[in-house]
Amino acid sequence: MIYKEKFKIGLKDVWKDKEVSNKAILEYLENIGAYHSDSIGYGINTSAETHLSWILLDWKVKVIKRPEYGQTLNIHTWSRSIIKYYAYRDFEIYDENNNLCVIASSKWLLINNQTGKIAKVQPEMASKYESETEKSVFEEKEIEKIKAPENYKSSIIYEVKRKDIDIIGHMHNLYYLDVAYEALPEEVYNQRPFDEIRIMYKKEMKLGDAVKCKYAYEEDKHIVVIQSQDEKILHAIIELKSSKTLKS
Repeated sequence: MIYKEKFKIGLKDVWKDKEVSNKAILEYLENIGAYHSDSIGYGINTSAETHLSWILLDWKVKVIKRPEYGQTLNIHTWSRSIIKYYAYRDFEIYDENNNLCVIASSKWLLINNQTGKIAKVQPEMASKYESETEKSVFEEKEIEKIKAPENYKSSIIYEVKRKDIDIIGHMHNLYYLDVAYEALPEEVYNQRPFDEIRIMYKKEMKLGDAVKCKYAYEEDKHIVVIQSQDEKILHAIIELKSSKTLKS
């Protein structure tokens, strides 16, 4: 089952040259995934009854063409596969002229809200998603893990603020990208937009947490590792890459 929605690019969704930002792209994808789950009875509107929630583990995004302010986007999403506790969801974004602009893949984990533990996806639930097992936006169907670099060029400390917190009391998924941008050296930050994005989420962050964000550059990728200050807890790794990227 391919689920479709239209989104119009607003003022807050663009940066210089009126092009859609990476954060806005992630927001569209997150929303349409939620709407799809809502439509089959396993979304936020029914979580009090089902006691189930999907937790995002990974993003893999590639921007092919960057739409501009005011355009209406046609976004498609589908469940690609559901295996035990995990689900893979893919996305395509088309502009008003039906040009393919963005492809993305994501990995999700099912959680029982009452126990806080991992929940197995039951056959009845899986069947409602009608997974498109033969339709994948990337050749690699698995989202590869990101390895933390051994050496870093710089680091900052970031304290999680009230504006960062979502409805379940954790830092919202979108704001990990904001934090990664804050950790970039100025000359790298000014190279935006980055057309390839990978985010691997490992451990949630909560209000008041002060985390260490370490920056590295490896194999044409700008990498930000978010850890606890004592470096014992890994919260996330973000990779950013662009054809325009220059070595920092």
